[in-house]
Amino acid sequence: MGSVKDLEIIKSPDENTVGIGRFHFSDRYSVFDWGEMPDLILYKGASIALLSAYFFERLKEIGIKNHYIGMLENGIIKQYQDLKDITNVMEIQLLRVIKPLQKDNKYDYSIFKEIKGNFLIPLEVIYRNALPEGSSLLKRLNKKEVTLEELNLNKMPKPNDRFDPPIIELSTKLEITDRYISWKEALEMVPFKEEEIQKLRCIVLDINKLITEEFSKINLFNEDGKIELGFTPDREFIVIDVIGTLDECRFTYKGIPVSKEIARIYYRKTQWYAQIEEAKKKNRINWNLIVKKNPPSLPPRLKELLSLIYRACTNEVTEKKWFKNVPPLKDLLDEIIEYI
Repeated sequence: MGSVKDLEIIKSPDENTVGIGRFHFSDRYSVFDWGEMPDLILYKGASIALLSAYFFERLKEIGIKNHYIGMLENGIIKQYQDLKDITNVMEIQLLRVIKPLQKDNKYDYSIFKEIKGNFLIPLEVIYRNALPEGSSLLKRLNKKEVTLEELNLNKMPKPNDRFDPPIIELSTKLEITDRYISWKEALEMVPFKEEEIQKLRCIVLDINKLITEEFSKINLFNEDGKIELGFTPDREFIVIDVIGTLDECRFTYKGIPVSKEIARIYYRKTQWYAQIEEAKKKNRINWNLIVKKNPPSLPPRLKELLSLIYRACTNEVTEKKWFKNVPPLKDLLDEIIEYI
């Protein structure tokens, strides 16, 4: 499936029918589109699986369609609230994954003009409630890769600015390296109707509101996050993949990152990251073939702290002690400052 979770196909989807699959969430992690990193983060998979299940069931309560079916425990598919123990396996509805053709270092999305439904939309939707220090958005604005008008802003934002309503952006999903695109380019890739664009925005705003409220209970601020969607056979939006976790969102506690961003910050100081940045300038599609260095391992204590942070967030947001002997999140963050 990918660098951090594996997909078991139980029933394949076809043009008119959804399939059934199971996500096996691993303790692997990935940063900067590299793929699997050298370390495993203990209990990360189960932490992500349980927290995402919690949010998917909350989405159903507020009427947002999603691909979640249930969690696998002792060979039985159960709803989140019926689970007795931790699990890292989630059963889901499967849509078709139709990849764009790759031609002459470019991607051809013309296939999406011919199909109606039952497919993964080849875009990621990003919401931004704030602009953290070092945000890629500031860099893109300074390079004029995106305009204030496209972001519905009337002045140049500054680090730590907050947005209400949030900024909503799009990036590619099925390319080797994700890239931000305009709504105009998105419409050329996938011909959305005007009412579909408005519906998509409403779904994203509702999900953002839910995640923001849930994490505010433990004094974390939801800086930004990504959401993936598909179309059902009847061309209704359906939320897919994973939502509301430390891999999909960036949270902060009094300015301290509480997400996979912790690992990103550590790796940005390495020669390996410097090589990645240079390689992407030379070849956007096959940059990973240019990088000669492999990423170094995390310091042992930082790896342990990341594991504890994943577990503490799941415990505290869901208000259930899934993971025993885990210190309070705020105590862990006091120590993480040493590394970032």
